[in-house]
Amino acid sequence: MPASFLHGVETIEITKGARTIQTVKTAIIGIIGTAPIEDVEPEYQTINEPVLILNETDAIKYFGKSKSGYTIPDALDAIFDQGAGIAIVINVFNPTVHESTEDVQLSDIIGSIDTVTGKRTGLKAFEDCYSLFGYYPKTIIAPTYCENASIVSEMNVICNKIRAIGIVDAPVGTTVQEAIAGRGTQGTINFNTSSERIILCYPHVKVYDTETETIKLQPYSQRLAGVIAAKDIEKGYHWSPSNTEIQGIVGVEKQLTSMINDPTSEVNTLNEAGIVTVFNSFGTGFRTWGNRSAAFPSSTFPTNFINVRRTADILHESVEYSMLQFIDYPIDNGLIDSICETVNQFIRTLIGRGALIDGKCTFNQDKNPTTELANGHLLFDIEFMPPTPAERITFESFIDIELLKSLGAS
Repeated sequence: MPASFLHGVETIEITKGARTIQTVKTAIIGIIGTAPIEDVEPEYQTINEPVLILNETDAIKYFGKSKSGYTIPDALDAIFDQGAGIAIVINVFNPTVHESTEDVQLSDIIGSIDTVTGKRTGLKAFEDCYSLFGYYPKTIIAPTYCENASIVSEMNVICNKIRAIGIVDAPVGTTVQEAIAGRGTQGTINFNTSSERIILCYPHVKVYDTETETIKLQPYSQRLAGVIAAKDIEKGYHWSPSNTEIQGIVGVEKQLTSMINDPTSEVNTLNEAGIVTVFNSFGTGFRTWGNRSAAFPSSTFPTNFINVRRTADILHESVEYSMLQFIDYPIDNGLIDSICETVNQFIRTLIGRGALIDGKCTFNQDKNPTTELANGHLLFDIEFMPPTPAERITFESFIDIELLKSLGAS
């Protein structure tokens, strides 16, 4: 506040205009499961604590090497096989409580809140990630445990809270028919969900185990999570993860018919049911195949596309975090203009990157009555459209006899 009396000159600095919005991190994978921490040095052992893993060296240091019955080491290896990504890992295996991984219960994965310490455990511990690291995981996996419908339901809850995508697998041994039937009311597997935040994966994949020199099955979800993270870094989060080669696998649990021009092929039938699968044809390698979340086919709105849902999440979260610099400012036209221009500047940046087709932020006076302004409440409209993936390409072909006229022409 200016001094009540001044015999001289003063300058009052006023900050106005657009501010910078930073895009939230996207190539972050949340993993929950079990690790052989009895093989880890005591100072690196963690239970129900989110741990940031940046590379394969850290992965082994904190969670050990691949070991039968444990899920985290294989998941980290699968992710880093794809060439990029950061993991936030929660180990629920406690040697003082569990004699083996078979003693780990669904409640350990789901987690709870300690009434005495307030500490979150299991999936709930992902809620602490922003305060710990400055970002949340944007994809969450629970390899093997996600084959239970109760875990899928809880994954959906946490994904809604932190704007993430949960990737889940059908149980080992599921047939194509059972996977599709699982989308219906009579399904007996964990696929009966219509959430935009859940990706359904089928089948499991085959990996060569260098320790035992044998082929073993692994969840597809952990490979897909790695593909999404790598695609985010290489191309951007607005790209679909579909039609990307999967690194580090030698086969799939169930060989599927794969033809890009056959609507009755098994990979197409699975996609039609909202299931992401593996495409493998002559000379193609093993490729991720499917653009849509479990919301499809119940929902045909563009947000059933995985990349559209994720782009919307990134836009919303980036804008929300940036508004901290405007909270509690006096409401006037300058503040309104600054907020609109800040968001519009960010939207223009996303358009330039190809992450949006178009968009804008506006202030509608009709939606901001004086009673709400007097209550300190501002409402802005954001309109935007991310690019949808070219999932279907159609050619109309005409055999035109009139073209015969060109014969013999000089």
